Amino acid sequence: MEQENSVNRGDRDWHDNEDEELLVAKEIESYREPLVMKRVNTTSQIAIVGANLCPIESLDYEYYKAFAAYTGCNIGLAAAGGALCAFIAPAAAGSGIPEVKAYLNGIDAHSILAPSTLFVKIFGSILGVSAGFVMGKEGPMVHTGACLASILGQGGSRKYHLTWKCLRYFKNDRDRRDLITCGAAAGVTAAFRAPVGGVLFALEEAASWWRSALLWRTFFTTAVVAIVLRAFTEYCSTGKCGQFAQGGLIMYDVSSAKTMYGVQDMLAALLLGLIGGVFGSLYNYLVDKVLRTYSIINEKGAASKIFLVISIALLTSCCSYGLPWLGTCIPCPADLMASCPTTDGSGNYERFQCPSGYYNDLASLFLNTRDDAIRNLFSSSTKGEFHISSLFIFFAAVYVLGIITYGIAVPSGLFIPVILAGASYGRLLGRLFASIAKLDTGLYALLGAASFLGGTMRMTVSLCVILLELTNDLLLLPLVMLVLLISKTVADTFNKGVYDQIVKMKGLPYMEAHAEPYMRHLVARDVITGPLISFNGVEKVGNILHALKTTGHNGFPVIDEPPFCNASELCGLVLRSHLLVLLKGKVFSRERVLAREEILCRFAAFDFAKAGSGKGINLEDVDIEEEEMEMFVDLHPITNASPYTVVETMSLAKAAILFRQVGLRHMCVVPKSQARPPIVGILTRHDFMPQHILGLYPHVNPHE
Repeated sequence: MEQENSVNRGDRDWHDNEDEELLVAKEIESYREPLVMKRVNTTSQIAIVGANLCPIESLDYEYYKAFAAYTGCNIGLAAAGGALCAFIAPAAAGSGIPEVKAYLNGIDAHSILAPSTLFVKIFGSILGVSAGFVMGKEGPMVHTGACLASILGQGGSRKYHLTWKCLRYFKNDRDRRDLITCGAAAGVTAAFRAPVGGVLFALEEAASWWRSALLWRTFFTTAVVAIVLRAFTEYCSTGKCGQFAQGGLIMYDVSSAKTMYGVQDMLAALLLGLIGGVFGSLYNYLVDKVLRTYSIINEKGAASKIFLVISIALLTSCCSYGLPWLGTCIPCPADLMASCPTTDGSGNYERFQCPSGYYNDLASLFLNTRDDAIRNLFSSSTKGEFHISSLFIFFAAVYVLGIITYGIAVPSGLFIPVILAGASYGRLLGRLFASIAKLDTGLYALLGAASFLGGTMRMTVSLCVILLELTNDLLLLPLVMLVLLISKTVADTFNKGVYDQIVKMKGLPYMEAHAEPYMRHLVARDVITGPLISFNGVEKVGNILHALKTTGHNGFPVIDEPPFCNASELCGLVLRSHLLVLLKGKVFSRERVLAREEILCRFAAFDFAKAGSGKGINLEDVDIEEEEMEMFVDLHPITNASPYTVVETMSLAKAAILFRQVGLRHMCVVPKSQARPPIVGILTRHDFMPQHILGLYPHVNPHE
């Protein structure tokens, strides 16, 4: 009788046994006096006896008091994180991966990599995770790595008097972009302890331009991160780091489970891929709608942002504390190596309101850290640890809370909520297939997480490697690959990946790797808008200043005319930022003559290097007197004499592919015949956007 009840009675309500009722009565009697007389510290200790078992007013008061303490702490931490975002760095809110992806595509949005954003990203994500939000720290860590790389790439921060002259050699667009790519890969490595996955993430998702040198640079970066993590892990294993000593490079080791599967498991994997694709596309759709709603609220000011953060924190606390009361008390399994119920802060078997020898399965998911909850779902040889109803409740709660949490004024990632939700329905399907399946239910949870990740993120290779490095189970590789491919294919029929949708929603002019179909029917000159503003090789100061004031162009063609050449010809392209440096230096002449040597002696190459965030010269910084307006300045020394040019009759599709693959900001369009002016116009990123093209040609079918 004892052996029968020790293992398999987890699927029965423990009220059915008369002897157990006597045991519960004794437990209640033993705990009644301590609960009334003294205050206890943890939620599990406060809620030691269920409300349905002890209808004593004083015990109910303890539950309310515990809920107030738990919710108050969460709201306080959430409000602090929201205040940091609202008042210091609004750009730090959210994941940060879409912004990093946009920057590596050539979009330098305001303050996305500033030192203030880095500060808020670090401490805001700590406060957000501590507040119990259904969110992850992985996306913010990618953004954090990119911010650190950006600061190094610009030689430090002049605003905070932290500059290093040795780093000035990286102050160019290509090296800074490479550093930020390495920083994003380092963030993934630090978050998931997956160095190879970090390299593949940078290749598949983050970077828009890839070259062989960048491969070994990101590989070197992630290797260093992995070594540093290992060193800290070894140091903290001696007990000198307290709770920081927990964990290792393999976060969710499932290698102990037997990886044997048959045809029925392959069919289950196909079903998981289908479910992940449907749920993932629905998740992305709802996230887009919620973000658009939140943008209206956030536009009202900092107070509205903080109020929204507090509201979501209150709702999350109510779910985390209230939903475990729907769970049942399950007897602890026999012959268990770990303690049951768990005696420390987190573990597989949280007692909550249950008596001694029992645990609450929902509390083991809700009242643990998110990492521990994933570890519980991935645990092997624990088929009956969670009821099917509990898994369904947890999936529904995490699915909804993950959607409404993303977009508030707190740094938050999407990986952990997606993994939690996917692991929940994966383990649920494993329970349903338990009678015919060979795979462990913990491995079904891993496949479910892979399916949901593929359905939301739309990544394949990098996610596959990250999951394998996380779980240390290479034998599951074929099923993980199958699930990721199916879920991505299914989800792509409905909408785009979540990061692509966020980039589009933010209005960032992101250029896709492929040209749109309708671009094949247009040529380069069809999308040029005027008028074209150009300068002579030796131009009057007043003309330059007037063009800078009246236009927002960042690039201007420079045309040489007699007597500096035999016929009118395109000399090159000059940037607005370089013109401002030249005007502020005031190397002017009263005659229209070349002054190349004088300018080269006056300026160093680093004077024209890319400035840090918000530290470039503005038009207001240039003070030109009235008599200087009629003077001349030689533009040849600062002109890019080899700009990329295309003939005006080139297909717009080819021009778009060239523009993106080379990583251009300006593309000069030259005439087909020599009898015309040397340049027709300039194509920028804006000219390749569908909104611009379809606005010029509304009759064009965007799908043909």
